[in-house]
Amino acid sequence: MNSHILLLIILLYFILLLLIGFITGKSTNNDSFFLGNRKSPWYIVAIGMLGSSISGVTYVSVPGMVTHIDMTYMQTVLGFWVGYFVIAYLLLPLYYQLNLTSIYTYLEKRFGKTTYKTGACFFLISRMIGSAARLYIIVLILQSFFFDQYHVPFFLTTCLLIGLIIAYTIRSGVKTIIWTDTLQTIFLVGSLILIIWQVTSALELNFNELIETIKTNNHSRIFVFNDWYSKQNFFKQFFSGIFITIVMTGLDQDMMQKNLSCRNLKEAQKNMKWYGFSFIPVNFLFLCLGILLLVFLNKQHIALPEISDEILPMIAANGYLGISVSILFMLGITAASFSSADSSLTALTTSFCIDILNIKKYNEKKAKRIKMKVHVGIALLFIVIIYLFRLVNNQSIIDAIYVVASYTYGPLLALFSFGLFTKKQLIGKWVPFICIVGPIICFLADKIISYYTNYKFGYEMLMINGILTMIGLWTISKNTQKVI
Repeated sequence: MNSHILLLIILLYFILLLLIGFITGKSTNNDSFFLGNRKSPWYIVAIGMLGSSISGVTYVSVPGMVTHIDMTYMQTVLGFWVGYFVIAYLLLPLYYQLNLTSIYTYLEKRFGKTTYKTGACFFLISRMIGSAARLYIIVLILQSFFFDQYHVPFFLTTCLLIGLIIAYTIRSGVKTIIWTDTLQTIFLVGSLILIIWQVTSALELNFNELIETIKTNNHSRIFVFNDWYSKQNFFKQFFSGIFITIVMTGLDQDMMQKNLSCRNLKEAQKNMKWYGFSFIPVNFLFLCLGILLLVFLNKQHIALPEISDEILPMIAANGYLGISVSILFMLGITAASFSSADSSLTALTTSFCIDILNIKKYNEKKAKRIKMKVHVGIALLFIVIIYLFRLVNNQSIIDAIYVVASYTYGPLLALFSFGLFTKKQLIGKWVPFICIVGPIICFLADKIISYYTNYKFGYEMLMINGILTMIGLWTISKNTQKVI
């Protein structure tokens, strides 16, 4: 692909983001940064959240998944949909009732400061790793597409892209990203549909032939009911999907911060239901694209790359489907990655400022200075983690993110569940110990069981982790009642 065209696309795209940041950044304060003054239209939030959830990881990993697990990822996606309803009617009413800015403040009200800080720290660690992994995708692709041609080092590319994110988010945070994420979601979904259309045209298929090609392909399998040892067993995937959604959306400051920026609870619930429903067809289209790409590569006698995540980038980078697909891919991957990264950076800044630094005790001016320093500091940590991914990554990024989430979000799932479904209090000084021991036991159990048996743990490890941590919390509980 012509590198000058790519450069022009990137420049125009970021000029547009900076313009939105400038417009929305007028007359802002700390409440604008954290919650958008609670005036965000629910439908704008729903569209933007779709882009944040998909990210660049989905854009490259999900089409590649079909090479080794067919379309069975849809079983997890169906579980996601159920999880969104749980969030809408169980967690959102609680958050709005308590008028929260950081959702982890609930843990302080329910259990005290030590438990509150523990929960916030687990979020910060998990979201930092997950967000950096997502952003790593776009840095890697832009490096290979463009910056390598100009001999720009990977580290400098990372600094440049994160600097651009800082530029349009640092002033008004959530107030800006609900609009930039909406724009980026439109680019993302639009580019996906157009790429499918281009691949279909290259294969000379009409609509009926397109459906038949996908339906009869060896990788079109969606449901697995008869193999309990498989990671792709329906019940493992479906129920894991429910709990993954609850913890990675409902117990995640990044996703809930946008919901809390809606005008009221009713609009936030409406946003959650529509956003959750839209997740199903979009992920299905990504998997269909994966099958079509495999058919195209086979027809053209092009060898598959060793890593499945590289299928779509390889096709786009080498111009196998023409320059239009290369441009669409770059627009889609850039939009997907930045819609996830900018909201994550804002959420991490919010959590650290409120949960760790208790920024609300300062006056507006001082709090604003602290917030900006934290924003930049977290961005610098992104750079470090991304570079580490560059050194050690050797598997599907989306799988790595869910594996990390299984260990780091398990304690959060246990803490919130214990607070919501019991009337007991916790002995605060033991909570950090229990929340660390639970994931360690899960990790050791995974290694031992997989060594001595054929059983392979999948994303159900999140549920097991949550249950073990819940049992541990029960052992350090007492009957003093303080229920929120």
